[in-house]
Amino acid sequence: MKENFIPERAVIREIIIENEQIRTFRLELLDKTHPFTFLPGQFLMLSVPHCGEAAISISSSPTALPLINLSIRKAGELTAAVHTMQPGAQVGIRGPFGKPFPVNSFSGRSLLFVAGGIGLAPLKGVIDYCLFQQELEEDSVQDITLLYGSRMPSDIGFRQTIKKWQEQGVTCRLIVDIADEEWQGAVGLVTDLLDMCTVTEKTTALVCGPPIMIRFVIARLSAMGCADDAIITTLERHMKCGMGICGHCHLDGKLVCVDGPVFNLAQLKTMDVMELG
Repeated sequence: MKENFIPERAVIREIIIENEQIRTFRLELLDKTHPFTFLPGQFLMLSVPHCGEAAISISSSPTALPLINLSIRKAGELTAAVHTMQPGAQVGIRGPFGKPFPVNSFSGRSLLFVAGGIGLAPLKGVIDYCLFQQELEEDSVQDITLLYGSRMPSDIGFRQTIKKWQEQGVTCRLIVDIADEEWQGAVGLVTDLLDMCTVTEKTTALVCGPPIMIRFVIARLSAMGCADDAIITTLERHMKCGMGICGHCHLDGKLVCVDGPVFNLAQLKTMDVMELG
């Protein structure tokens, strides 16, 4: 983008309803004179007039440009306002910001994705990016497994995306905390699905979801023998500027918006990250 201080206008081209709380907004920048690109794991600052600005993870792969996906859970004034919008409406975006997932190091690796709820959103772009590389047969990963936990079957998001991934060879295992009468799948915690997984020296695990889930998944992966630098997660912090200026997301000598939000376990062990234990 030409200037990360100033929001650029983007138009909503399509809206995908993922569940009652999450919608994916497919955006396109109106100004085509300045190149825009990003890497999976980075985020944008999304703004709506009179409703403020918030950090939102990009949930698409850069290979899908010029469309940019933002999967947004309704949780406050800004996100509620966005949820009322229709295709053709405009929003402001700044970015991209943050350190991405190290996708260039995934060649030949077995990728294990563990997600909870909206935590699948930032991981979605990584999976799509890796599948695109597989189709090109360039720097492709060895295999991809997704473990996805939701509170209830109605809370499961990205159903059509998951179906497409399965058709492309991704092993997808879903689990819910509480089943309904129609649910025929697994019931329990997402950590229970790790019982069906094998960790080797070629495994890279990417984890995203509620902090309590991340903490227990990381502990379990470590116990299974996954190396510290091969366990990668994202930290949640309320980011005000996205550029390391305001210091609002300061954490133990780091600025999450600049030094993260992606960290591996080796890095986390040098930080005082209370929510991860």
